[in-house]
Amino acid sequence: MKLGGLAISGLALAPAWPRPQENDSGMLGRVTVKEIPLRSAPNDEAPIIGQRFRDQLVHIYAALNPPDAPQFYNTLWYRVWGGYLHSAHIQIVENHFNTPVKSLSEAGQLAEVTVPFTDALQYSKNGVWSPWRGNRLYYETTHWATGVQEGPDGRPWYQITSELTKTEKYYVPGEDLRLIPADEYSPISTNLPMEKKRVEVSIGEQMLRAYEDDQLVLETRISSGLPNPRLSPDQLPTATPKGRFNIYAKLPTKHMGSLTGNPDTDEGSSFSLPGVPWTCFFAQGGYAFHGTYWHNNFGLQMSHGCINMRNADAKWLFRWTTPAFAEKIESPDDWEKTGFGTRVDIS
Repeated sequence: MKLGGLAISGLALAPAWPRPQENDSGMLGRVTVKEIPLRSAPNDEAPIIGQRFRDQLVHIYAALNPPDAPQFYNTLWYRVWGGYLHSAHIQIVENHFNTPVKSLSEAGQLAEVTVPFTDALQYSKNGVWSPWRGNRLYYETTHWATGVQEGPDGRPWYQITSELTKTEKYYVPGEDLRLIPADEYSPISTNLPMEKKRVEVSIGEQMLRAYEDDQLVLETRISSGLPNPRLSPDQLPTATPKGRFNIYAKLPTKHMGSLTGNPDTDEGSSFSLPGVPWTCFFAQGGYAFHGTYWHNNFGLQMSHGCINMRNADAKWLFRWTTPAFAEKIESPDDWEKTGFGTRVDIS
């Protein structure tokens, strides 16, 4: 279906990211919160000489752990143009473009954002393109692509179907998303009986360890829930629950929070986080292991109760744990896998 040349309402198309060969060497970072201070030295006591704001991209010239940085928190700082930024709210991003396919099954193809961010649009029946209410999708978030259509710029755009509603649809440029082959998220270590696997989380250490029998196969820093009391009787505590659990549901992409709202989990209860990758639920109330794109502060408590993980570690855990996710997607019913799965001990 061609939709090019139609009316555009209040629309600013997604940024034209520089092609990879135009980038300089070094890392690229995205500011993930409303603003962070730029300091004259890599220390919290150094003078503030500027600000960097949400979704601003910064070139990172060096990553350093200064010897005079406090040891009770994340000591990683980045040297950027003009000064230093603490790493807690800088997402390391890359910029890769993809060749869009000509068609996609309505059953859905898992896709990953490969640019710092891409602005999603909705299309109305009267021929108007307008910003999607969730607006922006971020690097390494995952989504269900369910169709290909001509976008407002005349190029192929992928239709994304909301995992949360399964009816809401929006569109992003096809070259901004990489289609993930099934063998990239297929189950691993499948020859081992379920009872031989376990996940242990230490809240005190902010560490996750995965074992096959007594052999350690993964050890990584995490961010568990903030130890805040519930604000009302109908609200779940933000502290990660302790005890013995089993993974009971897995989704390779999950919209967390509301359909609208800001992307900050520390700015109230109206946060909206579309495309949270590699989610494994283990406790009733919505507590889960999952990838994280809104902070880089692992080793400290940061969440509303979930176990925040680096995306690569969360993907590995998603593949390694049971219940095993379906390798063949035949309908949206396959977007979630439920069952009695891998044991989880949190202390």
